[in-house]
Amino acid sequence: MKYEEIVKRLKSLSDPEAVSGMVRFGINPKNTYGVSIPNLRKIAKEIGRNHVLAQQLWSSGIHEARILAGMIDEVDKVTEKQMDSWIKDFDSWDVCDQVCMNLFDKTPFAFDKAKQWTKHKEEFKKRAGFALMACLAWHNKETKDSEFMKFFPIINRFKEC
Repeated sequence: MKYEEIVKRLKSLSDPEAVSGMVRFGINPKNTYGVSIPNLRKIAKEIGRNHVLAQQLWSSGIHEARILAGMIDEVDKVTEKQMDSWIKDFDSWDVCDQVCMNLFDKTPFAFDKAKQWTKHKEEFKKRAGFALMACLAWHNKETKDSEFMKFFPIINRFKEC
């Protein structure tokens, strides 16, 4: 599937009523079509893994295309530079959480990035750090507890915020 086809498909699935509902939950409506996560997962499955296409989708600035990019990117091709670049574009909690859950937590840089990003002042950059911690704890069943315990002092700093 090509970039243009995907954008056309996302537009065909757009739901202005869903966008209105998303706004009520604090999701930025700019360049948002209101495509559901189940529909995005279906499209991602049809596409398969594709790093180049993921980069194109991310660069589109389209809300759902960015979520889809996180679903189809190839983990072994993701760099620290890409991760740092993408978090600069996070403008809503759902893009942040979906990208962390579907892609970033599977990278070899995930533990370090989780710690680094919590130091940011910007809301969604900081959220990415905490979302990444949660995703790592959820998905990494083989990781020793001692690795997760390194997160506790960081979490503790924010318990009274």
